Amino acid sequence: MKMTPANARHHLAHLEANGLVEVINQQSGGGKGRPALVYSLSRHLLGDNLDSLVNALLGEWLTDLPAKKQEERLRSLAKKMAQRNPPSTTQNITLTRRLAQTVDRLKTMDYQARWEAGALGPRVILGYCPYARIVGGHPEICKLDAFMLEEMLGFSIRQSAKLQGSDKGLPFCEFLVVMSAENR
Repeated sequence: MKMTPANARHHLAHLEANGLVEVINQQSGGGKGRPALVYSLSRHLLGDNLDSLVNALLGEWLTDLPAKKQEERLRSLAKKMAQRNPPSTTQNITLTRRLAQTVDRLKTMDYQARWEAGALGPRVILGYCPYARIVGGHPEICKLDAFMLEEMLGFSIRQSAKLQGSDKGLPFCEFLVVMSAENR
């Protein structure tokens, strides 16, 4: 390709950072220097049958349950998901720090998350929903996200936008942190 090794590493790092390729192996050259990395197209790009599996599992797991029981199950699942990435400090930290930690944790879960201050309280904005392919058939997944945010932040959460188009036409979801008068 008429490219220096440093230039190739630079371009591969960008492709990897954008989730287009991933390292699948390392090969030692037997001498000094860096081991050679073997790249492949990202598993996210190659596709899978997870949509069908998740749709079937959610259908089986939530079908024919009263709304209260569905909510209990979704809250339980959200709690387990939130605990997989526990906060690095105790809950005796400022809301601003909790929001920053939550956004960092959401990013490790494939959300493109950020938070913004607002007149009604802070908002958590998910610029990418990892469940967008199945949320049409299972809108309760949005409740799962809200319950997970409640678990991570320790405040009530209300969804204020669902896969709404941004200025650039990209869908996003927005969740409002419901603040009581004493917490503002």
